[in-house]
Amino acid sequence: MICTNSDGGARGNPGPGAVAALVRKEGEILTKTSKFIGERVTNNVAEYEGLIQALKLASKVTKGKITCFLDSELVVKQLLGEYRVRNHNMLPLFLKVQRLQENFESIEYKHVSREDHFQIIVDELLNEELDNKGYKRKFSRRK
Repeated sequence: MICTNSDGGARGNPGPGAVAALVRKEGEILTKTSKFIGERVTNNVAEYEGLIQALKLASKVTKGKITCFLDSELVVKQLLGEYRVRNHNMLPLFLKVQRLQENFESIEYKHVSREDHFQIIVDELLNEELDNKGYKRKFSRRK
């Protein structure tokens, strides 16, 4: 089974934002990406943008079944239909995810802790993007 992990974040909320995603199979990372997405981004928008990157990456690896892991409970519940998308800035992103889903046989969305091994990797990747753009962290997970 192909799995993705994605994350998005903004320093400030809204503030400078970045995303990261990876695709893995049986614990091995097949591919990963990260990018800066703008100067004035909210965390929720960044989470959707991260998932969009994950779906694009995964579509290069498979058209079959995938499981997408996110640490955003809001995004997962919206995609599962448990919450409505009320924010007008997030609706186009929600719809874009819906269109990208058509590239796969099936998708399962799962909420995962920020402490998940692969979630930590994507968190670090997006934070490196922000660091490299000159937006320094106030704190770091690194030990």
